[in-house]
Amino acid sequence: MNKKNLELFGLEEGATKEEITAKYDELRAKYLEERFMDGEVGNNAANMLTRIETAYNDLLRELSENASSSDDDDEFARVEALINDGNIAEAQRVLDGFNERGGRWHFLQSVVFYRKKWVNESKKQLEIAMELEPENEKYKETYKKLNDKINYDAQHSSNDSVYQGQTINSAPDDQMGGNFCANCIECCYCNMMLNLCMNCLCNCR
Repeated sequence: MNKKNLELFGLEEGATKEEITAKYDELRAKYLEERFMDGEVGNNAANMLTRIETAYNDLLRELSENASSSDDDDEFARVEALINDGNIAEAQRVLDGFNERGGRWHFLQSVVFYRKKWVNESKKQLEIAMELEPENEKYKETYKKLNDKINYDAQHSSNDSVYQGQTINSAPDDQMGGNFCANCIECCYCNMMLNLCMNCLCNCR
């Protein structure tokens, strides 16, 4: 909170709304009484009434903003937990309830889309997140891995890739396509079985 406003009220950082309001009422009553006095005392009281009114409104606004920011942090943590638990529908519902949508919101929306296998939409959300927070290395690294995954699928004509297991707490190599796709594993398994069958036929001859 604004240090000068706190000093005007004789309060310290971390003051509660109740403490601020009590001090404001005390000072306002004092200067309202002195306002009609003659000379410098009256002029000073009128000036102080304006100052404490402005300081009071500013402090209450800061408290409200801090409380809102704390609430958002709690909701973001809830979204992350829901994604980790695989409850994508509820994670989306919570995200839809946000009024302020900054970089972190778009990053989490990207992860939700990714878990739905909406890769292009996931990429777009990551791009918005990076625009809003261009210095965020986590967004950049995730975007790179997502592009690597898209390029890999394109090269291997994977039209129905299965994306597995990404969570908020995944290791960096597991983020956005770090895992093998299920189709690749299935293909390798089929090739192995085919080779085994051919070897058996040859041995029987």
